[in-house]
Amino acid sequence: MFIAIVDFSTTATDRVRALGQLEGERAQVRSMRGNIAFRVYASREDDRTVTVVHEWADPGSFAAYLASEAFARSNAVLRPMVTDGPVSRRFRAELVESVA
Repeated sequence: MFIAIVDFSTTATDRVRALGQLEGERAQVRSMRGNIAFRVYASREDDRTVTVVHEWADPGSFAAYLASEAFARSNAVLRPMVTDGPVSRRFRAELVESVA
């Protein structure tokens, strides 16, 4: 499994637009081959920070996402709004157990 956590900040006013853009792409990202999860969070610590958590089956699936139209659209909208970051941390992980 490949996990990417992305943090970035916008102005407080722009955060609503940033969250909307990411949520608008969510269905398409979730339908991509290898996507396990795509979650978008507004920080509870401040009114500017956004966190995106990606889970992918493998690094190749994540690379395909980075080359996708969905990523390009979001990048075009978000980049001008970003005031701090983005910071992307990427992990190789092994699922030990999934408990329902």
